[in-house]
Formats: sequence, C-alpha cells, structure tokens
Amino acid sequence: MPQPTDTTSHQAPRGLILDFAGVLTADPLSAHRAWCESEGLPPEAWRATLNDNPEGRRLYAALEVGQISQAVWNEGTAALLGAHVDPENLMGRAWSGVPTAQRMVALARAARGAGYRLALLSNSFGLDPFDPYEHAGIWDLFDVHVVSEAVGVAKPDPAIYRMTLDRLGLLGQECVFVDDHPVNLPPAQALGISTVLAIHEADTVAELERLLGVSAVLAA
Repeated sequence: MPQPTDTTSHQAPRGLILDFAGVLTADPLSAHRAWCESEGLPPEAWRATLNDNPEGRRLYAALEVGQISQAVWNEGTAALLGAHVDPENLMGRAWSGVPTAQRMVALARAARGAGYRLALLSNSFGLDPFDPYEHAGIWDLFDVHVVSEAVGVAKPDPAIYRMTLDRLGLLGQECVFVDDHPVNLPPAQALGISTVLAIHEADTVAELERLLGVSAVLAA
C-alpha cells in the first residue's frame, strides 16, 4: 500500500507533484531485464551497472544534473556493460519497452481538470537523443516541469523541492508529492508537503483519489 504522511494539519491540496519513472511509468525493472537478455547480457546487468558499479554510479549522477550529455553517458555505460554493447541510443533502447502508467496518467488528467496545478519533478536520464517524457506522452499534462538535468540539482537535494514550489506558486502545505523512492520523501515533508510512496499503481491512484477528491477514468 502507498504510505501517505499525516495530512491532518495541512491545507486542502491545490497542487500535485509527480515523479516520473516508477510513478508515471510502470516499474522499469522487468523491461530492463528483458532488454538485457535481448542484448545477450545477464538479466541484472542494467541494474548492477547503474547502481553497483562505482563508475556506473558516477556516470549516472553526472547525467542527472547535466554534467554530461546522454550521448556521452551512452558511450561510457555501454563500455561498462560489455564490449559488444552498441552505445547508439543506449538509453532509448533500454527504456523503450517501459510502459506508461495509464491509471496514474488518468489521475493526473482528472486532477488538472479539477483545477489542481501539476508539476513534474524528475531526476533526469537525459533528453537527447531519447526523450523519455515525450516517449511516455506525459509532458503536456503538467503546468510546471522541474527536470534535474535542466536545473543542475537532483532529488533528494532540498533545493529542487523549493524550486518546484516556487514555480507552482504554492505553499508546501498545499501540495501532494508522489515518488517511488523513500529517500526522496523526507525533504518534501520538511517543506510541509504531503507525500505518498508509490509502490503499486492501483494503490497509489486510490490514495490520490482520496486525498484530492477526484476519480481516475481510463479512456475507453
């Protein structure tokens, strides 16, 4: 189940702040495993290279805040994955099979239709040559876009949450933030933002429907 913070002392929400990967998309792990196998790699190679390999972590952290381009990241990470891995559009190839979370998108549309201001707050994995937000078809849902690559700072740095509130023109107590990584929630809570930890899409949508008083309706 999603894990909301205590909202009893908060104002009625007026803003919804959503993470991207794992919130507006399905959990990417299964798609990444399938991609690894299609490339002749061990199923966990993507996760292990990005999370466990020190150079992989360094490259990804630099990509998140715009210190290197996605093309440079593709080259460096392909070499870590294996000599046979083609760096051409590596990020796009690995992410192209990750589905959009359609119920969350429907919830976001319902919230915006009800007058909520919406912000995308995303740690970037590059925009060129592969734009994950365009691929998922979600960019135009949002009034405000705060992407770490563009602003030079990434979650969980408190600065990126303050920036999001400033761009929304709302107080923390007026906002709800959804993310799938527990480490990204406390800095939002410190600013008075109600938080929901996204674990299962259906549970997260149900919790947001309760908090926001809207209903997510999937297109027929």
